[in-house]
Amino acid sequence: MIGDSRNGRDRGPGTGRYDLAVVGAGIVGLAVAREFLRRRGGAKVIVIDKQDSVACHQTGHNSGVIHSGVYYKPGSLKARLCVQGARLLYEFCDEHAIRYERCGKLIVAVRDDELPRLADLEERGHANAVPGLRRVRGAEIAAIEPECRGLAALHSPATGIVDYGAVARALEQDLRGQGVTFALGCTISAVRRERGQTLLAHAGGAYRAGWSILCAGLWSDRLAVASGAPADPRIVPFRGAYLRLAAGQPAVVRGMIYPVPDPQLPFLGVHVTRHIDGHVMLGPTAMLVGARDAYDPWRLRPQDMLSTLSWPGTWRVARSFWRTGMSELGMAASRKAFVRACSRYVPVIESMRIDPHASSGVRAQAVARDGRLLDDFAISQTPGATHVRNAPSPAATSSLALAGELVDRLEAGQAQSYPECEL
Repeated sequence: MIGDSRNGRDRGPGTGRYDLAVVGAGIVGLAVAREFLRRRGGAKVIVIDKQDSVACHQTGHNSGVIHSGVYYKPGSLKARLCVQGARLLYEFCDEHAIRYERCGKLIVAVRDDELPRLADLEERGHANAVPGLRRVRGAEIAAIEPECRGLAALHSPATGIVDYGAVARALEQDLRGQGVTFALGCTISAVRRERGQTLLAHAGGAYRAGWSILCAGLWSDRLAVASGAPADPRIVPFRGAYLRLAAGQPAVVRGMIYPVPDPQLPFLGVHVTRHIDGHVMLGPTAMLVGARDAYDPWRLRPQDMLSTLSWPGTWRVARSFWRTGMSELGMAASRKAFVRACSRYVPVIESMRIDPHASSGVRAQAVARDGRLLDDFAISQTPGATHVRNAPSPAATSSLALAGELVDRLEAGQAQSYPECEL
């Protein structure tokens, strides 16, 4: 059965015709459907996803952080859309009574060699107009986060926390209220242009749409290639593991505490984050895995493994970052090593109890053929379709702004051609 028949708007496999088909019911895909209807009220829209409910993958398995835009290269899509998207997300939460907190974040340097990188981040943050960003030291660090230790830090008071699953469900409810069709539990196998329509084939038939926007996350490259796009870049899955501090202990953080990240990697390092329900998480790690849905680290899927191991970029990444890979493997194998990484800047964590139940997410990281880890959002066009080829963090924060960008490109793409992929 496709979706939940009780709502009366889910469809099984069929041959319906729509103005827009959105593939992917994560937060970005849902935001795209919302943005399209804001511009074209009354349009016929369908949202398609292989899972039986919304927000099943990256949207529902992230750290819940509303990023402020500190990290991203000025002028990049991430920089522009994160700052704009955070503002829009806070407004959306206010409108829909979704709980959030602007609890703030510290990015902490604990060694002298991290201070130049902290200065670079500060410069980026100011260039990106991050609200309230400032450098703090010693006593100021302790005043913001009493258990934190470091030489210097950046304080971003506008950084917040939210349950992105709740945001996605509110988007879904809005869309259903506007008559949007949902085809959940429906896997798209091919996308092609026929007679001025985009055809989206599945096991039980095909949907047709004037245009399609594909926000397929972990499977985005496969659908892009099925539409005639180049194979470059390819999605390589990185599993992020989280530990959780056991309940019933004194509060250890008021907001979030992050390390200074490696500028060569699109990952932010293991950090300490208080979630909207009050529990505290450590992580995530970033380890290459053998399946695109490897929430269990031992899950292996031959097709996914072949895709990863046959891609030249994978081996170039491995050669360039083998030391980082060994460190990530160590944290995956040892909770003690994992906790020690966080205790560098929050020492008390080493003496705290850890909940025996861990959690995880899988990041859809696009890797170029030459081994570059794509750090910006990547969007491409094929006839009748717009593809999101890379949208890791801060995609959830940026989702409402990114949706605007995608619909802009849809409208422009109906009149002119775009490069196959922006790397």
